[in-house]
Amino acid sequence: TLGTQTDYRDGEAQTDPYSPEYVVPSGSVPELLTLATLIWGQGLPAGLAEVEMIERAREKRAWEATLPAMDNASQIVKRRKMMDDMERKEWAFREQEIEKLQEVRLEVLKKLLQRREKNRNELDAKRLDDHWQNHQKIKEEKIKKIHHDCALMLRKLIAKRKNVMGKLERRDIIKEYTDFASQTYAPLSRIGYFPDNHSERYVVKNFYVNTFAGLCELEASLPDSVTQVKLTAPKPKCTTTKTEFIKRSARLEVELAQVHQ
Repeated sequence: TLGTQTDYRDGEAQTDPYSPEYVVPSGSVPELLTLATLIWGQGLPAGLAEVEMIERAREKRAWEATLPAMDNASQIVKRRKMMDDMERKEWAFREQEIEKLQEVRLEVLKKLLQRREKNRNELDAKRLDDHWQNHQKIKEEKIKKIHHDCALMLRKLIAKRKNVMGKLERRDIIKEYTDFASQTYAPLSRIGYFPDNHSERYVVKNFYVNTFAGLCELEASLPDSVTQVKLTAPKPKCTTTKTEFIKRSARLEVELAQVHQ
């Protein structure tokens, strides 16, 4: 009813494959021991290169079995010739391996150069695109400003051409009352209006204010509390003398009370 989960995968916790102990009988050389240098991760599991190496080792062992013996002087020249031929074959094979390795390295170098060239081209293209975008933005701003100035000048020209022949225009009452700078709200004296003239018509004329009889009548109608004011002196908060002076002891008491607060 319980299950556990490890923190590692099986591949991370897997050790090298187990290799049991072995004993080699005397006088025998097992072919499997020629692969003792191959370990897991370095040659195992075997690939195409390892298979070719095993086949070459088998061919070399078969060739060694065909070599003539050293006990006969006439066979020494033949043995030396066979060994020279085998050495040439090995050197030729080694040269082929070196050429293959150089070709692989050359391909890797080509790919790196192509990748660098591609990245450089992309960077140059991005820079050119950014530069072009900035120029386009500046161009659009200039065109927008030109259109704005053109519209402004056209409105000015249209406004000047409205009365270019000296013809009178009809009065637009709605426009005058919506514009607070028009003649309706702010008339100008240069067109014949003087705001200071006839200012006496705005003066308030009243019988009770401008005549003496009116003032007397207005005063008689007011209550006594308005004309005859009665004031009562406030009572002192501290002890005073007969002449209404505050005693020094009373003043000190007031100061002490303030300090205490």
